[in-house]
Amino acid sequence: MKKEEIDRINYLYHKSKREGLTASEAAEQKRLRRAYIDDFKASLRAELDRIEIVDGPGPAGETATSAEETGSLEETVVVTEVRS
Repeated sequence: MKKEEIDRINYLYHKSKREGLTASEAAEQKRLRRAYIDDFKASLRAELDRIEIVDGPGPAGETATSAEETGSLEETVVVTEVRS
């Protein structure tokens, strides 16, 4: 979302508190807010898609090389969707 659109969202918010909005301004505010939320969700979804879960280091910073050494099975977590 462009900075100008975010500035417009903020302007419309402050105007709505000061004096109210016309019907067209209220519709514009609703459209801009929806676009902002959609952009935010898409950005979050892309960030979550890049996350990879791996086993951490063992005791004293040693890294285990197999499930037998750690005493547990490797687990992989997959995020399939973000719900609103």
